[in-house]
Amino acid sequence: MMNHPSTFKYFFKAAFLLLILTLLPNLAFAHVGIGEASGWAHGMLHPFLGLDHLCAMLAVGLWAKQMGGRAVWLVPLTFVCVMALGGLLGITAIPLLFIEGGILLSLLVLGLLVAASIQLPLLVCIVIVAIFALFHGYAHGVEMPQSISGLTYALGFLLSTVALHSTGILMATGLAKVGRPQWLRMIGALIATLGGALYLVS
Repeated sequence: MMNHPSTFKYFFKAAFLLLILTLLPNLAFAHVGIGEASGWAHGMLHPFLGLDHLCAMLAVGLWAKQMGGRAVWLVPLTFVCVMALGGLLGITAIPLLFIEGGILLSLLVLGLLVAASIQLPLLVCIVIVAIFALFHGYAHGVEMPQSISGLTYALGFLLSTVALHSTGILMATGLAKVGRPQWLRMIGALIATLGGALYLVS
């Protein structure tokens, strides 16, 4: 028999976390001008400005939980670390090819991995998310406003990324707990469809 209160608890936590993260940067912008605080706020907000970034980071959390074991923490950690490197490359304007295509491809691939509940060796999972994290990080770095601090901006978008990964893990945990893995696969299919559609029209 399903534990409905527990289901609501997990979904409430995930929704509340997303709501807070969406509001915090806007609240910060209302009280600060340029400089360190503005860099932090811009960085926190950036992953929420594009559906491609937001869905990809949620997908990483969903897939990590789906994989289970060490992948639950190691896959998101890899994404965050490599994304920081990509952000540095973007800030310093070091050329990197196929950025937009790589970002959209990340939605398609990560969404399909979740939709099909594909189990891969941990090292392969790490390589996959590392490649996509580099593209996402580079885009964050390139789009950083010139008037703000690169360090605080990077810390901001890394914090938002961790929160989005955590939200994906919470969502997957809640769905598994109530015996609804098909819902998780459906979310993956929607993310993959979005990635494929955006890739075709880009």
